[in-house]
Amino acid sequence: MTEIRLSDVFVEMADTLVDDFDVLEFLHSLTERCVQLLGVSAAGLLLTDQRDTLQVVAASSERTRLLELFQLQTDQGPCVDCFRTGRPVSVVELSTAGRWPRFAAAAAEVGFAAVHALPMRLRSEVIGTLNLFDIRPGALDDGRLRLGQALADVATIGLLQQRAIHRRDILAEQLQTALHSRVLIEQAKGVLAERLRLDVGEAFSLLRDSARSRNRPLSDLARAIVDGSEQLPPVQPARRPT
Repeated sequence: MTEIRLSDVFVEMADTLVDDFDVLEFLHSLTERCVQLLGVSAAGLLLTDQRDTLQVVAASSERTRLLELFQLQTDQGPCVDCFRTGRPVSVVELSTAGRWPRFAAAAAEVGFAAVHALPMRLRSEVIGTLNLFDIRPGALDDGRLRLGQALADVATIGLLQQRAIHRRDILAEQLQTALHSRVLIEQAKGVLAERLRLDVGEAFSLLRDSARSRNRPLSDLARAIVDGSEQLPPVQPARRPT
């Protein structure tokens, strides 16, 4: 079963040559597959925009997204170092690493004890980093690290194929659109969280599930939520068995 699941994931990561390719959904799926396959607590993804500046584009949880933003704001952390060097960075126990003290404190505050950053690189070109977080200290074994790097590599190749086929400026525009869409999504999360009394993680899950069930782009539904042209029904509490 694991082998079939793994092969399906690699096909999914390689399937970028379609007309309706959704960069944002593709990158969110990558973070989720890493959590499922590698047994880590969370994953985040940083990519360069058209100005070659790192941006947070996907994360498997809200606390991961905020921690990734903190790295970029402070210009300090293993993921930043991974991007600059193009080499993997593994920290098996942040509390004793003695590096990036502000990042280590922020990670501990949201419950992460270890982090492994893998470059999204093809030959000499580094376009971002795939970052794996764990609530437990400890190393990832060689097999999981190789698998994580393989997922990062195939996703990188898929994105660069898009760039080669549609020209670099078109992919840069897609990534820039994804960043603009992220702003809309964050606003929609806030609207849903306040209106439906959810936490932001639940609000994002509701937004994404609703977009999928309606076969709509995530950013389109987010825009409709923000401008008030569409509302989502309250989440019904689970019924207890009688």
